Amino acid sequence: MMKDQIVSSVDAALGRRLTALTMGVDQLERRVSAGNGALDTEGLVPIYLGAEVVAPLELQSWDEALEQISDLERDAQTYPVGPRRTFMLAMLDSVRCATQMFRGDQLAFAEKLERLVGVPAAPVSDAQLAAIQSDLSSRLERAGYRSGTLAERARRWEAERFVDPATIEATFDGLMLEAQGRTDSMVYPTGDYQMKLHPVRGMPYTARCSFSKGRMDLNLDLQFSHSALKHLVAHEVFPGHSTQLLLTKDWAASGRSTPDVLLCTANTVVGAIQEGIGDQGIHLIDWVTEADDAIYLELRRLRTATATSAAWYQMGEGWDVGRVREFLETTCFPQAAWLEGRLRFAAHPFRGPFIASYWYGDEAVREVRERTGTAGRADFVNFLYGTMNSVASLKMFGAGA
Repeated sequence: MMKDQIVSSVDAALGRRLTALTMGVDQLERRVSAGNGALDTEGLVPIYLGAEVVAPLELQSWDEALEQISDLERDAQTYPVGPRRTFMLAMLDSVRCATQMFRGDQLAFAEKLERLVGVPAAPVSDAQLAAIQSDLSSRLERAGYRSGTLAERARRWEAERFVDPATIEATFDGLMLEAQGRTDSMVYPTGDYQMKLHPVRGMPYTARCSFSKGRMDLNLDLQFSHSALKHLVAHEVFPGHSTQLLLTKDWAASGRSTPDVLLCTANTVVGAIQEGIGDQGIHLIDWVTEADDAIYLELRRLRTATATSAAWYQMGEGWDVGRVREFLETTCFPQAAWLEGRLRFAAHPFRGPFIASYWYGDEAVREVRERTGTAGRADFVNFLYGTMNSVASLKMFGAGA
């Protein structure tokens, strides 16, 4: 069982103020935009389970919100150097960046990446993309896929493993139960919470956690292998997004965590870690059990990295859409619906920069998970789920910070 955290009264108070302020900005955006703003009714915090713990701060204007952010920032600067200070300052500037955008300020894509998402304003390097392609090629060769280009081999491997759409729901149910058992013993007891599969079409995403409705939305414009469904269950349900929501609600209410863990779904610097938990969830419960799982995860890693670069080329460097489409097709060999969804996603003025949160979040959680090893898993999981982090603050865990 994971060790209990010790939350100081000062830390709890600052966490409460951060939560109230962030939710105040969320509520102001929803009120002012009336569903026609930058977030398309999603809000700054798409899912908030803390209404009974921390009420939103009543804000009347964007200028008032910016003043409140600056006031809290001055107090957060008194923290000693370490993960908490790093996170608080990054989070406050992220909320400031969002507030400026809601107010109508025009910010460059690079600034949105660095301030709103908390990741580098740059593509994934060609050398790193080539290294991932090489790893994928080696795995495919060991699985018997030796003839043809990497694109041909990857597409053939994937197509031969697609699950019959008629059996997807039953496959999902079985995978969810297995993942829940592993999550209950290795991460957090999830109780009787479960999800149903909800097919959708015409969406820019692959899958989505609709927590309050108890369902995982799955885009059936795409086809899925058994390993892909396994990863999505881990990402969206157990031990991913749903598990993080259950845990943070519990720990905030009990005082085991500071109240700001209730912001775990915020479209801010915490987004990269939320996605990192989702993408690394299958590793956190030791669920990579077949060669196909490892191949799929490498293929997904390539696509996440490529999408990050493509979004930069599209929105940061101004490539025309045809050139971006060709880059995606030739680098990571995606299904057409996935590719078109990424182009739509990247073009969104607020949410587009968050494409990069998948790559950088996955890499950050993977890096620290591998560094801490099995012996340090419990403490790492405690920190990963029980505190809010940016990419930079998470990397400070166990690194002598």
